[in-house]
Amino acid sequence: MNDQIRALEKEIGGLKKKLAEARRSAKPEKVSDYTLAAWDGKRVKLSELFGSKRDLIVIHNMGRKCVYCTLWADGINGLHEHLSDRAAFVVCSPDEPAVQKEFAAGRAWRFRMVSGAGSTFIKDMGFEPKPGEPWPGVSAFHKNDDSTIERTGTANFGPGDDFCAVWPLLDLLAGGPAGWEPKYSYKGVQVGVDKKKQ
Repeated sequence: MNDQIRALEKEIGGLKKKLAEARRSAKPEKVSDYTLAAWDGKRVKLSELFGSKRDLIVIHNMGRKCVYCTLWADGINGLHEHLSDRAAFVVCSPDEPAVQKEFAAGRAWRFRMVSGAGSTFIKDMGFEPKPGEPWPGVSAFHKNDDSTIERTGTANFGPGDDFCAVWPLLDLLAGGPAGWEPKYSYKGVQVGVDKKKQ
């Protein structure tokens, strides 16, 4: 590895630390106790998603029509149990609960999902800048002693971000991503499905 690469890695590492510190020092944003839809057909409050935790991570997923969001969710599927040890964790998309449930089962997703359909939650969190055009990302929330909820952090998702390991790994290749785009399946094998059962 040459000196230029080492210097850039050190610089980027320092900037990431500064970004994390800036996010933690930013003033939290008070949010309403939104009502979302669960898979069992019942409505669930944002406050209920915390369970016994004081902190909550919500992944804003665009839904089954987005292969990129599916890639991110496939990766998160292997991380959510680790994350859930520190904070409550849920994935929210605009798809109806029945659609979510069917798609998640087909990909062997194990994390909890809720639907933002019929709620202004996705829009109010800044992940639907135009009607019917959701964006992917993440919001972190904290529940205070008085049960009020604050958003303590947020970030957008996109190729090359720190939330999907695929991109930095592809960047190590001689040609980088070389125009590669995620797919729902590869050579007839759907991601997350046991090949022996196909």
